[in-house]
Amino acid sequence: MFIGLVVVHEFGHFIMARRGGVEVEEFGIGFPPRVWAKRVKSPKGDYDFSINALPLGGFVKLKGENDADTAKGSFGAASLSTKVKIMVAGVVMNLVTAFALLTLVALAGMPKLIENQFTVTSDTKVVKQQVLVAHVESGSPAEKAGLQVRDQLLGVDGQRIQTAEDFPTATQQLAGKNVAITYQRDGQERSTSAQLRSQAEVEASKQTDQPKGYLGVGPSEYIINRSTWSAPIVAGGLIKQFTVQTFKGLGSALASVFRGEGGKASEQVAGPVGIFVILKDGSLLGYQFVLLIIAIISLTLAIMNVLPIPALDGGRLFVTLVFRAVRRPLAKKTEDLIHGGGFAFLMLLFVVITVVDVRRFF
Repeated sequence: MFIGLVVVHEFGHFIMARRGGVEVEEFGIGFPPRVWAKRVKSPKGDYDFSINALPLGGFVKLKGENDADTAKGSFGAASLSTKVKIMVAGVVMNLVTAFALLTLVALAGMPKLIENQFTVTSDTKVVKQQVLVAHVESGSPAEKAGLQVRDQLLGVDGQRIQTAEDFPTATQQLAGKNVAITYQRDGQERSTSAQLRSQAEVEASKQTDQPKGYLGVGPSEYIINRSTWSAPIVAGGLIKQFTVQTFKGLGSALASVFRGEGGKASEQVAGPVGIFVILKDGSLLGYQFVLLIIAIISLTLAIMNVLPIPALDGGRLFVTLVFRAVRRPLAKKTEDLIHGGGFAFLMLLFVVITVVDVRRFF
C-alpha cells in the first residue's frame, strides 16, 4: 500500500507531463536495478514500463529533465506553467487519495487518534469503545498475571471498565488486594488474577525515576466514530488537523536537532521499517485503522513534497522559481549539484531513520 501511494504520486506527474506535451521515457515501480520492462505504445508517445528491484516507491523519467534542456518534447523546453503543473500534480494526487480514504474511513468507522479529533458532532455515532492494554511494566503484577499489549480490559473484581479513567480508579480502590481481572484476547473472554501493589509501594515509587502503578498497566481507549452525510466534511477537517500536527512534529524535531537532542528528534519520525511495524500491529485493531494510517501517509507525502527540499518536487519547483525571479539561467551543472546533494542527504537521512527504527522496534 505504501508503494501504491508513491505510484499514485508518480502517476500524477505522468498524466500531467503527457497532457503538457512532455515526453515520458519511463514509468517505473520500485528503484533500479531493473527486473522487468515492457515498451508501451501510445498515441501520445511510447514509453518503458518497468518493475525494479528496490521496493521503495517509484519514478517517472521525463525527456530532458533539466531546466536548461531545449529539445522538443523535453521538460526543460516546456513553459513555466506546464512545469509547475507537472511538479504539483503528484502532491494533488496524494491529497485526493488522502481525502478519498478518509471519507471512506469516516463512513466505515473513524478511529480516534488524537484529542479533540475533528468530527461533526450531530452526525457522529460511537460504534466501538474499548479500553486496551497499551503497555505492561516489566516485572509488574500485570506481567505475572499474563496480560499482554492490546488485550481489552473488561473488568476488575466485578467492576466494569468502560473508559480508560475507570481503570486506575478501580485499581486504587483495591490496592494491595488479590483481584480477578477479566479481559478479551483474540475475540475470547478470559480471566486471571493479580496481587495489586499496595498504596505504600506506589507512593514510594513516585519518588524514583520510574513510578509504578497498582497493576503495572498503561490503559488506552480505542474509540471508533462513524459518520454518514458528513463523511467528506470530516475528511476535509482531518486533512487540515493532521497537516497542522505534521508541521508541529517537524518543528519539534528540528528544534530538538538544533538543541543537540537527537533522541527526541528521532521520536518524531519513522521510515519504511517503522511504517511496516505500525501497519502490522495496527492491523490487529481492524481495517479502519490500517486505512487511516495509509491516508495519513498519503497526506504526509503531499506535505513533504510541498516543502522546498532539494530533490523533492517542492525543492525542484522552488529552485526553478528562484532562478526565474532573479532572471538567471539555471545551468544543468548547477541544477544537478543542488538536487544531487539533496538526494544524497535524503538517502543519508533514510539510512539513519532506518537504523533508529530497527533499534526502536527490534
